[in-house]
Amino acid sequence: MKRIVLVTGANKGLGLETARQLAREGARVLMASRNKERGTVAVQKLKDEGLDVAFVQLEVTDDTEVDELVEHISTDYGKLDVLVNNAGIMHNGEPGGVNTAEIVEAEVLKETFDVNFFSLVHLTQKLLPLLKKSESGRIINVSSILGSNTVQSDESSPWSGIKPFAYNASKAALNSFTVHLAAALKDTNIKVNSAHPGWVKTDLGGKNAPLEATDGAKTSVSLSSADFTGKFVHNGEEIAW
Repeated sequence: MKRIVLVTGANKGLGLETARQLAREGARVLMASRNKERGTVAVQKLKDEGLDVAFVQLEVTDDTEVDELVEHISTDYGKLDVLVNNAGIMHNGEPGGVNTAEIVEAEVLKETFDVNFFSLVHLTQKLLPLLKKSESGRIINVSSILGSNTVQSDESSPWSGIKPFAYNASKAALNSFTVHLAAALKDTNIKVNSAHPGWVKTDLGGKNAPLEATDGAKTSVSLSSADFTGKFVHNGEEIAW
């Protein structure tokens, strides 16, 4: 039986490419998008490539849509093998290249954490019963090296000067969730890891990024079959939390 995979934020960029690569490996990929029109277009693009994909509606901050998606997966597939928590934002209220710790507005923090952390934790918890029915469940939390406190506190690191506080803090919180969930599930068939895709040419990464989405998706795809848990990884190399 094919692996059943859910990729959130799959209508463009990293999510789209992650869905493509996992489908090429033979999985049936459920491509979640909050925008039905864009999501349907993305799904059709991959179907035209001969891939087994399907659109699913999901605004990650909408509890009703989360419940409906969980019910859909349960009814139609009875399990979930891989969850790629890819959906995320960098709020346009955070100026690029600025340390926003002194100026970030509470609403920007709340909105960033709502998408990047709170809704992700909620969705993952709702899907755990289905992941536990898989012979080898995998949860991949798409994080960022900007969420590494080790890197952020190292002034010699080229990443340490990039300090949009709300975004970085949300990814640090996500990494903490990875550590805690991996420990909670250590005696189960589920592995939980964080992925740093790299600096990728996406709406978030910008056109000057050195990596294409094809390369950025590789870490998440490799983690879908990883035999370790509770790690923060980029292209097979572990990153300090």
